[in-house]
Order: sequence, then structure tokens, then C-alpha cells
Amino acid sequence: MNIYFACSITGGREFESSYLSIVDAMLADGHEVPTAHLATPKVRELEITAAPAEVYARDVDWVRNSDVLVAEVSTPSHGVGYEIGFALGLGKPVLACHRSDRGISKMISGNPDANLTVRDYATPAEAVQIVREYLGRPQVR
Repeated sequence: MNIYFACSITGGREFESSYLSIVDAMLADGHEVPTAHLATPKVRELEITAAPAEVYARDVDWVRNSDVLVAEVSTPSHGVGYEIGFALGLGKPVLACHRSDRGISKMISGNPDANLTVRDYATPAEAVQIVREYLGRPQVR
């Protein structure tokens, strides 16, 4: 499955260990994750030279070509919110997961779109379990 992984870059990297755990698990399970580099500690170095228009065009193309979008939304991010809305507008299934001790935007938690699933987790290992269960659901495949 082709999975677009979304997470905060400029808004903060406090949950980078969760990002890495989720992406590593998806890759280990044989999924394609074109945005895997977003989970790495060097993401800012990798993205610093990219022009905004280039990032927009690339990321929109990746969302269009994905089967599903998995987002870690514990840290507020304009980009992640945009990507979630864009994916839902295309009819893509979206999983938005967040730390249980963090509140998230009501635009995400209150969204009634049938393609949006919002789940909370306590540890990176639990986040991985949630993602694996979600990706195994028949309506996602």
C-alpha cells in the first residue's frame, strides 16, 4: 500500500520517536511511504533547500497517489491539517493519531467525515499497534 505519512516539521518535533516508530513499522510491513524522511531527525536539513512551491507540488502529488494518509497530530501543524483536509476531499481514508495527553484541533476531532478515524495512544508502541490495526481494515485496503 502507498501511504502518505504526515507529521509536524516546523511546529515542533517533540513526538519524533512516535513518528519514527510508525514509519519504521509501515516500512517493515512492506508499505511504500514516500514521506518516510519526514520522521527522521534530519528532516529540516533535507527540506531546507526546497522551495515552497516545490514542496506543495510534490506533497500534493504524493497525497493524490497515496492509498491512505496516516497523520500524527499531537503537535499542531498547518501543513498536516491542510494535507488531512486535502486527502479527505479526494475521498482518501485518513488516520489521525495523537498522544492521549494532548488535545487536538476540534477541526480534526469534530470532523464527521466517514473516511476520518481519530485515535489516541499513550506510547509509540501503542501508536504502531493502532496504525497496523487501521491499515488491516478492509475499507482501507
